[in-house]
Amino acid sequence: MAEQGATLLFRTAGPLTPLQRLALWTGGVAGWRRYLLAALLGALAAVALPPFDLTPMLLVSFMGLVWLADGSVTLAAAFALGWSFGFGFFLAGLYWIGAALLVDVAAFWWLMPFAVLGIPAGLAIFTGAALAASRLLCRGLDLGGTARILVLAAAWAAAEWLRGHILTGFPWNLIGYAWSGAFPGGLAMLQSTAYVGIYGLSLGTVLAAMLPARLGDLTRRRRWPALAAVLLVALPGAGGALRLAGDTRATVPGVRLRLVQPSIPQRLRNDAAEDAANFRSLLALSMAPAAQLPTAVIWPETGAPPFLDRSPALREAIAAALPAGGLALVGSVRTDPPPDRAEHLWNSLIAIDHDARIIATYDKFHLVPFGEFVPLRNLLPMHKITPGLIDLSAGPGPRTLILPGLPPVSPLICYEAIFPGEVVDPLHRPDWLLNVTNDAWYGFTSGPFQHVAIARVRAVEEGLPLVRSGDNGISAVVDPFGRVLQRLDLDVVGVLDSPLPRALPPTPYSRLNDAPFAGLLLVLLVFAAVLPRIERPAPPHQDRAA
Repeated sequence: MAEQGATLLFRTAGPLTPLQRLALWTGGVAGWRRYLLAALLGALAAVALPPFDLTPMLLVSFMGLVWLADGSVTLAAAFALGWSFGFGFFLAGLYWIGAALLVDVAAFWWLMPFAVLGIPAGLAIFTGAALAASRLLCRGLDLGGTARILVLAAAWAAAEWLRGHILTGFPWNLIGYAWSGAFPGGLAMLQSTAYVGIYGLSLGTVLAAMLPARLGDLTRRRRWPALAAVLLVALPGAGGALRLAGDTRATVPGVRLRLVQPSIPQRLRNDAAEDAANFRSLLALSMAPAAQLPTAVIWPETGAPPFLDRSPALREAIAAALPAGGLALVGSVRTDPPPDRAEHLWNSLIAIDHDARIIATYDKFHLVPFGEFVPLRNLLPMHKITPGLIDLSAGPGPRTLILPGLPPVSPLICYEAIFPGEVVDPLHRPDWLLNVTNDAWYGFTSGPFQHVAIARVRAVEEGLPLVRSGDNGISAVVDPFGRVLQRLDLDVVGVLDSPLPRALPPTPYSRLNDAPFAGLLLVLLVFAAVLPRIERPAPPHQDRAA
């Protein structure tokens, strides 16, 4: 076996470097300590993501994972190792989901273990499968050395893609998002998503973090993989910097947007007695003085009272807060239009003109399981977490709205912005993305910071500006290169007035979706299969000369 050969070299090669000693120690950790170490390394990988943005921690985390994986003899051990790493990663990265249950803790306290521990445990199955698949392939093809790392990186990236698509999909905190925060040079790295998408960036990032693990080996050609890791970061970063240098920062003439951020705590939004006060707050912010009158006022997800289609008085109040000829784009729950019976509910974005008419609607189609509907409702005796007893209905999918005075827009409600390649109607490309959301459920946790960073990447992938309005933030205007031009921070009460950046021509990713990522996976696996013919093990005395 490849690992047994490596162990023999460790024992016979003489003096070892510190990294070689660390690799030997890590691979030799046994029993429960092995899986605890994997979980700790997974948690360490989570701090590379927003809001901590300690991207270099990926090196420590994934090098350790490679060395631990070298000690897995059976498929079951490989799966358990990957599951442990994934559990630590998702526990540290998604702890904030439990905060939503604290809004009505009396009703949902019993769900806390499922939210905080059950979700990470379930998602860790994907990382466990990645380690097991890597082990199976390396054993079947007798791959060691650098080839084993290539296979492991490909398996990790494939598992991320599956996590983003199986069942309803949950592509949150992909490793490529380590470049979406404040780490220096991150914006330049993000430009690669215009070509290969976030899954392609994840593949390159994981591979760059794993390849230096070869410095812990005793084979002769152990240093060139570390150089390759440097190039995997330096070349896309340099290309991204050149792409950013060509930006003209153009805006759309005659368009001025006002984003309203009321920062209303979720417990007050769930209180019917507070509805009138909340509505007055939104109206007052909408009418605040401006140096230049807005052409559109944007409220966050479910910011407006429900059933605007059945309440002319509420629509007239909103219209009265608009300048002449202006539009209001407001999040609200709507139901079947009159005179039909109110049998369905949709989480919607509703466009209202200055005459209080509803001129367009968009219905959310990626609904949150258990938050907006209960899967297998006949088998699970519980209510959804959001208010009301009726499950929300899903809309038909991405739509481009044509609105007077505005370029064509693709609305995205809440976490619809996290799904790569699913944010625009491919037959009717919009000129901008509008993400309305309500992250007040999660308080001051990592969740809202992760959400805005993830949404930012959609702008780069599609070559479209992104406008984001959140109840308690983070509201922002992002240009098609992913630059945050303006923002309102978390829990700030106020408005953000901004022009609309101009869209870029369609990016390669917007035309090809995940095909480039699939091509990269295939090339990587083929290279891993032929690499052993190039990279042959050398006797220990030759290795010392290297």
